[in-house]
Amino acid sequence: MYKKIETCVTPRISNGDESEYKPFPERLYAVPPRITSGSIPGVSSDKYIEDSKMWKKHVDGYKKFNKYIDTGRYRNIIDMNAGLGGFAAALESSKLWVMNVVPTLAETNTLGVIYERGLIGIYHDWCEAFSTYPRSYDLIHANSLFSLYNERCEFEDILIEMDRILRPEGTVILRDDVDVLMKVKNIVELMRWDTKLIDHEDGPFVTEKILVAVKQYWVVNSTSSQLRDYKKNRS
Repeated sequence: MYKKIETCVTPRISNGDESEYKPFPERLYAVPPRITSGSIPGVSSDKYIEDSKMWKKHVDGYKKFNKYIDTGRYRNIIDMNAGLGGFAAALESSKLWVMNVVPTLAETNTLGVIYERGLIGIYHDWCEAFSTYPRSYDLIHANSLFSLYNERCEFEDILIEMDRILRPEGTVILRDDVDVLMKVKNIVELMRWDTKLIDHEDGPFVTEKILVAVKQYWVVNSTSSQLRDYKKNRS
């Protein structure tokens, strides 16, 4: 069955009105035409600007506990639940390359917004393997990913895939509700990664927390088998 091809970005001239794109890097924060035209349900220009400011705040918070973000150590980064692409935009560095993933379970299709910000992105279902070579990424970021996939597929399966695509001594930054992160933390500790649970930027009374994990070089060859044994014994 044939399907009409959809445009990845809003055409430069649409309905007789010219849609201007700002030059990069200003384009990262300019409101995309897809949003100004009202094509994304529930996402207004004000909400987009608010989202950009929020991610600038979050990334500034990351830099306080991870001194390597601005050094060029992380060259290949993946955002597993990219939303509007705010995390990638807030990094603001020509040294970094970010793959923005919009999960197929996401309530709103935001991939077009990511393209119009001048970023790269793709759809993916994280219950399945991601099409990339092992150890492709230096840093993995995921916002509310495990809440999104809760009861959809096993957390262990997602973590096994994260282990596969993350290089040794690479870092994972997860944002989610504290109850969800504690479940993830228990599994990650079985992987023998170094972990640290950090409070939200607004303080300890916010239920959203940040889990930071570093994949240790000396456990590279045993992690996946350990998790599979854990799943088998649990069932």
